[in-house]
Amino acid sequence: MKGSETAVRAYIAVGSNIDPEESIFGAQVLLQRRVRLTGVSSFYRTPALDRPDQPPFLNGVWEVLTELPPRRLRDEVLRPIETALGRVRTEDRYAPRSIDLDLLLYGDRVVEEADLKIPHPDLARPFVYAPLLELLHLVADSDERDALRALAGVASGRPAEEAEGPACGEPQVEFTRILRESIKP
Repeated sequence: MKGSETAVRAYIAVGSNIDPEESIFGAQVLLQRRVRLTGVSSFYRTPALDRPDQPPFLNGVWEVLTELPPRRLRDEVLRPIETALGRVRTEDRYAPRSIDLDLLLYGDRVVEEADLKIPHPDLARPFVYAPLLELLHLVADSDERDALRALAGVASGRPAEEAEGPACGEPQVEFTRILRESIKP
């Protein structure tokens, strides 16, 4: 990064259900070679969506500072990391994967293109929005559940009461600690 005055804060959803600890740690190492990693949410073990036969996912969110525009961040940083770690995209959106990196938010930008939407539609999933809200320093206590559901509804284009999904998952405290300690200064 040249200068932080032009850097934009972006948030990246992270998920894996093939060697998840190794894949996520490897992705974080590769990511830090290209952008400044400034935050790591708690990571959660979550059942695969509508796929009880698949191994569970580890999911979390990273906060980064970057000067790259959104499409370049996705296409020149995130997708190559996925490829390097063995991700093969198929028509089955819910197939097992070594790593899945989705650009959730990019500053205050809204992008509505056929192949790039920011905020990302997956913000409606609890295992995405709960870690994101942690990084945004919003606490998810019982009085804020309606606000969380409303955020999920906005992201998905559905009414908040329809923005349901699996629980956030089981916190992976030790794995989260390891990831946070490996952030480069």
